[in-house]
This record gives sequence, structure tokens and C-alpha cells, in this order.
Amino acid sequence: MIKVLIADDHAIVRTGLRALLNSEPDLELVGEATGGYEAIELVGRTRPDVLILDLSMPDLDGIAVTKQVKPQYPDLRILILTVHEDEAMLREAIKAGASGYVLKRAAEAELISAIATIRRGDLCIDPAMLRVLLVEPPKTKAKQSPSTEPLTPRETEVLKLIVQGYTNRQIGEALSISVRTVEGHRANLLEKLGLHTRVELVRYARDHGLID
Repeated sequence: MIKVLIADDHAIVRTGLRALLNSEPDLELVGEATGGYEAIELVGRTRPDVLILDLSMPDLDGIAVTKQVKPQYPDLRILILTVHEDEAMLREAIKAGASGYVLKRAAEAELISAIATIRRGDLCIDPAMLRVLLVEPPKTKAKQSPSTEPLTPRETEVLKLIVQGYTNRQIGEALSISVRTVEGHRANLLEKLGLHTRVELVRYARDHGLID
């Protein structure tokens, strides 16, 4: 019996996963988390064999969760289940210790197969993303020199929410600003810092002590 814990902030996704896992005689659902910190707590309490983990959660993103739990529970297999077809996120997740990366549009049979694969100790990557790991990452072009202009207090607030996995809509609701304004702040952040992706924003925030 493979003990499985799921962590996703979307109720409809958890409902679908619950039904799927409960239909499989060799799988046991031992818990459900709605955020990153809760996932870490439940891993310690339920000791699952496999953690199915979303990348974008409102409090702590999946990569940060992976980095925290993998050193403590080296036998835990982590399967990233996400909508992000992003090369940088895939590489970051595998580097952090994830054993699998599957897109949410995958068929149910593919997800069950992925659980069995990573439980055996093998790596499982969604076919749509597999080519990313089969080629060397392209040499990074010289980045635009970051601006020396400091971030505004509002830009800092937006940055902290971005790296926590908040969507533009959620950031707008949290800060009482429009989605278009959030998009403007995000664009300004990337331009000021000479960055291109959310993963790079996360690294910047960590390197500068903006998040733990």
C-alpha cells in the first residue's frame, strides 16, 4: 500500500485527486493540505510515501516545500502536479528534490503510473516536458543590467506575494488594487531587476532577505 498526501489550494483539484486515489486499491490517501505550511506539517504527522504537490500555493510554493521536507524525509517521493509548462520551474523542482513533474491536464492513468514510478525510485517527467531534461539549457544571454533604482514599498509588497505563489488576482485582492495595476508592478519589477521569470524573482527575494 502506497500512502499518498496531496497538497493543492484548489478544492476542485483535491476533490478529483481524492476520488482517483480512493478508487485505487494499492493507494491510501492519508491527508489533504490546502497550503505549503500545512503540507509540511502533514508530512511530519502522516509520513506519506508520496506527496502530490502543487507549485503555486498562497502561503509557500511547492519548490520551497520540497526544499524543506526532502532533507528531513529523504525517502519521501515528491510528485509535482502543476499547470506550469515552464522549463525553469521544472529544473528548479528536480534540483530541489522532486521525483516527478506532471501537468494537470495529464490523464488519470498517467498520474497513477507516475506515482508508481517515483515510488520505485525512478524519475517521472510529463512527456510534454521531458525534452527539457534531454538537452543542455541554453547559455544565458547577457542580462540587461538591473536598475540601481530601489524598489518602492508597493513593489516590495507585490514581490513578496509573487514569490509566495499568489496569482495576479489574489495579489490585487490582498492589496486592494486592480489586476492591471498588479501586472504593471510585475513588469516593472522584472525590468528594474533585469529578470525574466518568477523563479528568478524568488531567487532575488531570497538573496536579498525579503523571504525566509
